[in-house]
Amino acid sequence: MFEGVSRHAILALLFFLPYKRRKNIDRWLRGRGEYRKLHRADWLLISWGKSGRTWLRVMLSRVYQRKYGFPENTMLDFDNLNRIHAEAPKVFFTHGNYLRDYTGHGYDTKVDFLGKKIVFLVRDPRDVAVSQFFQWKYRMRPQKKRLNDYPPHKSEVDVFDFVMNPEQGLPRIISYFNAWLEWIPQIGDVLIVRYEDMRTDPGEVLRKILEFTGTPVSAEDICDAVDFAAYDNLKKMEEKSTFSLFSTGWRLIPGDRKNPDSFKVRRAKVGGYRDYFTDEQVAEIDAMVDADLLPQIGYTRGEKGMPGGKPGVSDAQAQSIRN
Repeated sequence: MFEGVSRHAILALLFFLPYKRRKNIDRWLRGRGEYRKLHRADWLLISWGKSGRTWLRVMLSRVYQRKYGFPENTMLDFDNLNRIHAEAPKVFFTHGNYLRDYTGHGYDTKVDFLGKKIVFLVRDPRDVAVSQFFQWKYRMRPQKKRLNDYPPHKSEVDVFDFVMNPEQGLPRIISYFNAWLEWIPQIGDVLIVRYEDMRTDPGEVLRKILEFTGTPVSAEDICDAVDFAAYDNLKKMEEKSTFSLFSTGWRLIPGDRKNPDSFKVRRAKVGGYRDYFTDEQVAEIDAMVDADLLPQIGYTRGEKGMPGGKPGVSDAQAQSIRN
């Protein structure tokens, strides 16, 4: 019935329905779109929001610009580059928000991703939760807030209450990471990439991703991509709206040019979550991560309170999962 009709057109025709019904249809339609891309993509980049995906997307875009001769203001957006040059990959960037609304599979199962080549991008969930707060407060559209059950638009919610919110805060992010970590052995073809490792050595992480996804490039191309997407340059590109809005350039436009917290490229600070809380709140947040997050990706603390995993997970095991 809905084949060939855009999601926006369908929702416009159904404006008379109660909001909850329209919301379910909207999520189903978005899930259908995700399902189609999932099965057409050469590989997937999966992450929770605010995990460094745009930064990585810009680095990848720069690599493909040089390799296939695309303009500098072109950003990779699924198959847009492949439609111009057949050798350019189709890359599906997704948080996986809506797929289950279409397939009917539960939140924790990843059965839809079996047989897919996946780069799974992770970041310290505490930093993710704080960045998500600023995304919600200054960048997220009201309709998107309603669609994903965030606190209502312009509601007064402080950063600690947001982060501890079981629906959209740290508990939900931990649940998301754990579900993926439990399913990765069954999926098999997955490369885990940590944001913190990208900050330390972006070139090496980019090299691993390109090697894993089958796009060999020169060391010069990688260095150029790293320089192109460096924090200061990325900030300038957002200020100037460098990327074409006809790709995904709208992702790099500030919500309010006078408010630095409304920029997509905000601070990029590892461990910066501590700057927003009291010592007691930090202790509560850290305790939740230690108690609930699976240790394989290195964000929990061992017996001596140091990063690197809980007792019983060797360094070799953690390294094999990360790489």
